[in-house]
Amino acid sequence: MDIGARLRMVRENMNLSQRELAKRAGVTNGTISLIEQNRVSPSISSLKKVLEGLPMTLAEFFTFDAEPKQPTVFYQAGELPNLGNEEIELLLVGTAHERRDLAILKERYLPGADTGPDMLEHEGQEGGVVISGEVELTVGSEVRTLGPGDAYYFDSRLPHRFRNLGDAPCEIVSASSPPTF
Repeated sequence: MDIGARLRMVRENMNLSQRELAKRAGVTNGTISLIEQNRVSPSISSLKKVLEGLPMTLAEFFTFDAEPKQPTVFYQAGELPNLGNEEIELLLVGTAHERRDLAILKERYLPGADTGPDMLEHEGQEGGVVISGEVELTVGSEVRTLGPGDAYYFDSRLPHRFRNLGDAPCEIVSASSPPTF
């Protein structure tokens, strides 16, 4: 997906200049320009910060121009939008539901992948189970490396970060409420 073109389309649809979006998001105008030109690939935390200036969640950003769909019970793998980037795949379940009270993600972190230097913080709670590989999870001042079958659950207002320091991809199934994706 072309993140830069999508950001430009959403920004223009909301009648915002690059300067206005930068001001609202608390970033430089150059940051918005570089993202829109695809000269930088923003981390998930950086993209979330930019989207707060719209305001818009990652899920809304990636499904912004999608046609309204009837809610469904089952989803094929190819129907799950990827809210991540080249290194981190975040496949969201249930985007067709108008009012989702829960975000369910199938996450895949390539070796070396990191949610970004800025710790994530948002309302709610989240939990997950590592399916394969290993992930280093930092929550507040606690750091733990989790492997297959290991799980986590925490208050999402605590600063947190996910990193794959291993040699193999890491897969996680997670949920958060309220949905911030």
